[in-house]
Amino acid sequence: MLLDSASLYFRAYFGVPDSVRAPDGTPVNAVRGLLDFIARLVQDRRPDDLVACMDADWRPAWRVELIPSYKAHRVAEETEVGPDEEEVPDTLSPQVPVIEAVLDALGIARVGVAGYEADDVIGTLAGRAAGPVDIVTGDRDLYQLVDDARGVRVLYPLKGVGTLQVTDEAWLRGKYGVGGPGYADLALLRGDPSDGLPGVPGIGEKTAAKLLDTYGDLAGIMAAVDDPASKLTPAQRRRLDEARDYVAVAPKVVRVAGDVPLPEFDPALPSGPRDPAGLERLAERWGLGGSLDRLLVTLRG
Repeated sequence: MLLDSASLYFRAYFGVPDSVRAPDGTPVNAVRGLLDFIARLVQDRRPDDLVACMDADWRPAWRVELIPSYKAHRVAEETEVGPDEEEVPDTLSPQVPVIEAVLDALGIARVGVAGYEADDVIGTLAGRAAGPVDIVTGDRDLYQLVDDARGVRVLYPLKGVGTLQVTDEAWLRGKYGVGGPGYADLALLRGDPSDGLPGVPGIGEKTAAKLLDTYGDLAGIMAAVDDPASKLTPAQRRRLDEARDYVAVAPKVVRVAGDVPLPEFDPALPSGPRDPAGLERLAERWGLGGSLDRLLVTLRG
């Protein structure tokens, strides 16, 4: 099981009231909410391995170089060295180091790699996995990794993590008319304002799905632009032709990397905390109470 950690702690932050606080009054709603999410996931799914995948760089320079608008609207402050600062609610940012410390003390694998997003870590791990993989994320971008033949699914939280939409190829085809790899091409053509991806003007989701159904993939669609005998409408042909520069670079931006240089780590789901004394200190300092207790009981299984 691969967790898109930022996606989940953002959901926890907005789903748990900020009246949930540490003894000193600091909000810990994202911390406790995430611990509750993990407890529920482990209880319901019993994964053998569990990896919390992290955004070491939420807006990698190599993506921005190709498409400068990539996530540009989320930049709070540009930095000359290292990742730009992301616009994050004031009371969430201080909770992220606490989440990281608690996961480390628990012994839940936490993996982030400089220059890459959590999506890229997830894509690399999913590609290397021998057995079935469940990816837990509220980010539809990861639908591109769905692969029935390899048992890769996306569990998309609809309400907390108690109600999960199990996304496999049949669900994707029913909803979007494409399989996993086709979803990346669909997203690229349609665009995604939340990620600053312009898409191809005039090509919406339904048109993109029809084009992919007719021509197979992005390369097939662009070949049709150059084929006078193809059945593209004049407007579609013109729009795709005018978007060639974007279409040439967008695949590298939209598709998750599958070759991230991962560090050594142990993905096995722990049955007890790696650092009991450290975890106890964190629990007392941050008032983690029942959320941590429930997770520990669930891990003991």
